Amino acid sequence: MNRRLLAAVALAAVVSALTAAAPPKAQQQAAAYLAGYSKEYQKLTYKSSLAEWNSNIHIVEGDSSNAKATRAARETTARFTGSSANIEKARAFLLKRDELTALQRLQLEAVLYNAADNPQTVAALVKQRIAAETAQTEKLFGYEYKIDGKPVTTNQIDERLRKDTDPAQRRVVWEASKDVGKGLKDGLVTLRDLRNQTVQALGYADYFTYQVSDYGMTTAEMMQLCQQLNQELRPLYRELHTYARYELAKKYGQPVPKLIPAHWLPNRWGQDWGSMVEVEGFNLDGVLKDKKPEWLVQQAENFYVSLGFPRLPATFWSKSSLYPVPAEAPYKKNNHASAWHLDLDHDVRSLMSVESNSEWYETTHHELGHIYYYLSYTNPQVPVLLRRGANRAYHEGVGSMIGLAAMQKPFIEGRGLLPEGSGEPDAMQVLLKEALNYVVFIPWSAGVMTHFEHDLYANNLPPSQFNDRWWELARNYQGIEPPSARGLEFCDAATKTHINDDAAQYYDYALSFVILFQLHDHIARNILNQDPHATNYYGNKDVGAFLKSILEPGASLDWRQVLRNKTGSDLSAAAMVRYFEPLMAYLRQVNAGRESTLPEM
Repeated sequence: MNRRLLAAVALAAVVSALTAAAPPKAQQQAAAYLAGYSKEYQKLTYKSSLAEWNSNIHIVEGDSSNAKATRAARETTARFTGSSANIEKARAFLLKRDELTALQRLQLEAVLYNAADNPQTVAALVKQRIAAETAQTEKLFGYEYKIDGKPVTTNQIDERLRKDTDPAQRRVVWEASKDVGKGLKDGLVTLRDLRNQTVQALGYADYFTYQVSDYGMTTAEMMQLCQQLNQELRPLYRELHTYARYELAKKYGQPVPKLIPAHWLPNRWGQDWGSMVEVEGFNLDGVLKDKKPEWLVQQAENFYVSLGFPRLPATFWSKSSLYPVPAEAPYKKNNHASAWHLDLDHDVRSLMSVESNSEWYETTHHELGHIYYYLSYTNPQVPVLLRRGANRAYHEGVGSMIGLAAMQKPFIEGRGLLPEGSGEPDAMQVLLKEALNYVVFIPWSAGVMTHFEHDLYANNLPPSQFNDRWWELARNYQGIEPPSARGLEFCDAATKTHINDDAAQYYDYALSFVILFQLHDHIARNILNQDPHATNYYGNKDVGAFLKSILEPGASLDWRQVLRNKTGSDLSAAAMVRYFEPLMAYLRQVNAGRESTLPEM
């Protein structure tokens, strides 16, 4: 080969290499835009999250400074995320979607999703909505609950509903828990209208449709999926409902009702009946009552560290709000447990009111599941805009799975938490207690909550029908009813925190339980080689590696793909149904001769 030809070949090789190395122009432009957007988005999100954090941990009646700061920060963020410029740029880039990388497409779609929540094409509406949401949150979390004229905390209300045996006193406590709804009703109407109008500016039919779209699903598909979950678990729920009617009637010395009076249940909304069952030799409250609340949170951290996760950042401990506000404190806080990823980096915090009991023991493990999810997808491979769960249900699913694992006997035994001299816990009673939590939750979350919020946003449910519709759904899905007729002045739906501040996504929690059992079943059978009813994750690095492989990609992979690749199957309640099969047979024996009165859905 002559020199000219050699030179030509060499030049062609160099040109080819340079061409291959340089990404297409569209990718370069998108990368530059996303880098600038992400930097500003992260900065504004942090400022807004800090303001909201302060509004949740320090509530002083008559002092609106935190609310004003939260509102101002949210308005600033909204002006950026919802700006016409960002909407136009993201749409323009997505017109060339075939020229972009998969990660760039996902980020640009996130830009548009963020914009739809706060489109500045309707800036006045967005500002009104932020003000309304801030006011509603302040009103909800600053409310002073009273029983017999004396102030009580929500923890005290929950404790009495778990333990009081006098039906008359239980009714007083339950009704006190619902008083807050009356003052929230008008605010909920305002929020519904403003939320719908803001997302409609970017083409969504309503706010419920907007929230569902985050799953890549239509409203009809989500409603069908929720109905499917209820139908799959209905036979077991029917047996649990029958069991509860007869056992509670016996406990309170009352005739067996056809529907369960709401104040008979050990939870304000009837979403968890687990404390109906005390498993002999497996009651952690006696062991935990002598532990400090700090110890419970530390044990949860130790669990994750044993799987191979790092210790929590020092700032988690210094900046979180983990324990109840002292009784003499001149302020209140939101007592609803939550986890926060304030800066989309390493400023992670938890808001809890931990007390030394088994409920908070499980909750601490659950909430740290969120924290470790945040920390796992905070890595260089996951862009800021995709630092969230594979879908919203994954976050809850992982936390709830760890909560389940932390309450199974081999784990508890391994941690030295079984009381000395305790006998062998009754496996069927343990399973019953679990079902009264996990199974009972599905008619509530995928039934009552999801259908009410669907009707609220998609059907513009009139305020005059709020309470009637709420209790119609509770009767049909949960088989419960209020202790007496509830007037139009009440808004019992609004007493549930997330209807106000994290709206139109309660199906997240229902789907999370399906994911929970699907992942737990895989871990138990294929990694631990243990019975799914009696596992011990503690110290198993293979379990940790499996969890990390799910957590670390964040939302950079399609959630369906993640589930299919990791468990070998699509989303299904099969693992959940299989887990409770032994209980189904047991309940049929216990309920033999008892009348089933659960309505049809």
